[in-house]
Amino acid sequence: MEKMKIVHYPHPALRHPAKVVSCIDKELRLSIGHMMELMYDAKGLGLAAPQVALPYQLLVMNVTGDPMKPECEEVYLNPRIVERKGTVEDEEGCLSFPGLYQKIRRSKSIKIQAYDLKGQLVEKVVSDIEARAWQHEIDHLNGVLFIDMMGHIAKLMSRSAIKDFEREFKKAQEKGEIP
Repeated sequence: MEKMKIVHYPHPALRHPAKVVSCIDKELRLSIGHMMELMYDAKGLGLAAPQVALPYQLLVMNVTGDPMKPECEEVYLNPRIVERKGTVEDEEGCLSFPGLYQKIRRSKSIKIQAYDLKGQLVEKVVSDIEARAWQHEIDHLNGVLFIDMMGHIAKLMSRSAIKDFEREFKKAQEKGEIP
């Protein structure tokens, strides 16, 4: 099996809506472990399966970003937002766009439903940074990227960085590093 890695924009896996997870097996659990490692290595707060080219509705998260706080680790399957309240604009980045940060408007508080690794339905209300992380990762599961959420000015400010990601991707493809 090829070593799992975080894919960068414009990798096609980032644009495909993920499939519902219907089986919690050893392979899924191994993928979750690798995703946690990659998230921490990249200094992220969350990571969605499409970001490692897996087509599943799966996300891992630790909003503290601290691997020494495993009690804050979360793994959820088939998550969805069922309620939104308020809006707030704040800086956001993405592990699939390393080094790119822009202000993004998100709901201040959300209610989510998802399944845990025991297959139990979980419902929770989150706000602030945790709500931002959830919205960001759920967007990934739907093929939506944070650049899609940028306002007009932020898009203009990010245009050259986005072109750089596209050039790097094309170079990697030409070298045969990306199929």
